Amino acid sequence: MFSNYQIGPRAMKFFQMAYRSQMEGRLEEAVYYYKKSLLIENTAEGHTFLGWAYSFMGKYEEAIRECERAIEADPEFGNPYNDIGSYLIHLKRLDEAVPWLEKAKLAGRYETPEYAYCNLGKIYELKG
Repeated sequence: MFSNYQIGPRAMKFFQMAYRSQMEGRLEEAVYYYKKSLLIENTAEGHTFLGWAYSFMGKYEEAIRECERAIEADPEFGNPYNDIGSYLIHLKRLDEAVPWLEKAKLAGRYETPEYAYCNLGKIYELKG
């Protein structure tokens, strides 16, 4: 998650609590802890995962805003580009999603660029 970036122990503690809460389906609690982590240390990962929690809640516009904040914090982090594309797919805004997914493919710090390719494939399949 934080492969090229060292996050402080206090922020990491809240981030881990948020992630665990999210995986256990306690989404409001996850949002609370992600925000606490971000108050301590503003990270692209924190914003991206907060956006992911919002997406679990069906709050795609809020998720997109958090991903935009993640990109401001670290433009090389690929996850938020892909996530914006994915959220736009959920919102049926397919043409808007493509440029975000193309940016994800080129991001310097993205461990899973194959997700962007899969999401692009999903768009092409949906468009016929």
